[in-house]
Amino acid sequence: MTNTARTGSPRPVNLDDVSKAIIEQLQADGRRSYADIGKAVGLSEAAVRQRVQRLTESGVMQIVAVTDPMQLGFTRQAMIGIRASGDTRELAAALAEIPEIDYVVLTAGSFDLLAEVVCENDDELISLLNTRIRNLPGVRSTETFVYLKLQKQFYNWGTR
Repeated sequence: MTNTARTGSPRPVNLDDVSKAIIEQLQADGRRSYADIGKAVGLSEAAVRQRVQRLTESGVMQIVAVTDPMQLGFTRQAMIGIRASGDTRELAAALAEIPEIDYVVLTAGSFDLLAEVVCENDDELISLLNTRIRNLPGVRSTETFVYLKLQKQFYNWGTR
């Protein structure tokens, strides 16, 4: 269950300094042991384990392996700007169901939505665009920004 208000927008969660420190420890090294984190933040291993479980169950954080798509055979990444008609939330939900799309955001500006895709090659990208994305109800137009090189990808922005 995620921490979502009736509007569908995430509500900010008030975290104490210890929970923030645990998150920052995991952002630095997601494989860090609960015992090591406990030493750094002044809690027992069991207490850290409980807090991490609460943080993940509430949707505050995820612990995942971040991979380099190129090294795994996904040679084409792109950001697709989408101009839409109708309810963009419904279109965002439909886009989020497509496995090749790993990131969907509703935006303000010249695009209504942005969707990041990871494909094995250009043929897969063309097929995805023509048969799955552009055929969705509400898609008026798309503009594709092909990634030439992924220069930086970090998720360690910390906490407030």
